[in-house]
Amino acid sequence: MRLRLGTCSFTGAGWKGPFYPPKLRSTEYLTYYASQFDTVEIDSTFYATPAPDTVRAWNDRTPAGFTFALKVPKTITHEAMLVGADAEMNEFLHVLEPLGEKLGPILIQLPYFSRSIFPDAERFIRHIAPFLDSLPQEIKFALEVRNRTWIAPALLDALSRRGVALALIDHPSMSGPAELMKQNPVTAGFSYLRWLGDRQGIERMTKKWGETILERDHELEEWARVSKTLLALGITIFGYANNHYAGHAPATVRSFKKLIEEME
Repeated sequence: MRLRLGTCSFTGAGWKGPFYPPKLRSTEYLTYYASQFDTVEIDSTFYATPAPDTVRAWNDRTPAGFTFALKVPKTITHEAMLVGADAEMNEFLHVLEPLGEKLGPILIQLPYFSRSIFPDAERFIRHIAPFLDSLPQEIKFALEVRNRTWIAPALLDALSRRGVALALIDHPSMSGPAELMKQNPVTAGFSYLRWLGDRQGIERMTKKWGETILERDHELEEWARVSKTLLALGITIFGYANNHYAGHAPATVRSFKKLIEEME
């Protein structure tokens, strides 16, 4: 399947009732989730490398064909800023081995960098090049940056040479999908989409996450058109919605899927 859609995490607060059956135990969440979607982005790995038993449980509780996308721990991306973290990265990848064929893309999520750290994209690319060169070729990787002006030929070329996908994100700090597509952002055999939204803005409206708060049909239609273009090129898409995008991530995924189907 070349279009895989899911949510950022499967343990969203406020989902019991709106998404998970009221009497479902938390230990059954992942199995139920996997009956509704065929992929999930694991957010908890951003905070720490998971225990081996946790990874084995993820594998045991999901069917064949299910795919996990996982975030690189922040100690590597935010604290070490991809330098001198080879041992920790290798340990992280080793722990994920029990997932086998269920291992999907690994997301290298970076923060916004001020000019005092990296004055320009060229300096940033030189900084991350050794880390990208060390990545195993048999695993899919996606890189997320939040500096809008860095999405330019120099960065795209650097990622293309290494087969690392540029994560395409819907976030207030970044360009919209139509503008992104003008820059030919496909740098691997797959694309990684994230509908993130404005965390601070929506948290002023709700923190319950059980229903759609913001109407995002216009934005999702743009992403659907972009996705149809990518699919027509033979690009596999992994797409993940966050609660902060519209209020309830499962509803966002279903809305997007319906838009894609209506365009066929």
